[in-house]
Amino acid sequence: MTERMIDHMSLSVSDFPGVLAFYEKALAPLGIKTLMRFGKEVTGGYEVAGLGGEKPFLWIADAGRTEPRMHIAIRADSRDEVDAFYEAATAAGGKDNGPPGLRPHYHPNYYGAFVVDPEGHNLEAVCHKPGE
Repeated sequence: MTERMIDHMSLSVSDFPGVLAFYEKALAPLGIKTLMRFGKEVTGGYEVAGLGGEKPFLWIADAGRTEPRMHIAIRADSRDEVDAFYEAATAAGGKDNGPPGLRPHYHPNYYGAFVVDPEGHNLEAVCHKPGE
């Protein structure tokens, strides 16, 4: 049996424009941007934006704050991308929740960085490859 991966997920927020702007800036170093937007007339009551590289996998919805807070980890292609994510995310207003570095308690090559987004969710970029 092949390993199953999550195809997409949705995060409901109370400050749609602010959170969307944060995610666009924080995830830009990973090649992730807003690919689709739909208004209330399409969704039946709230705005949504789909972020991704080739297709949307992370949807931000103007449907009220998600509780409990979530942890979202996005795979990076390199440790440099993890570093760039951390710099972009903190510059965009994310709060440090663990600077870039190895987390060998997960596995020897686990290199990640963590920030708390404007609504309190823990956003991570992680690279599983050995250092260059």
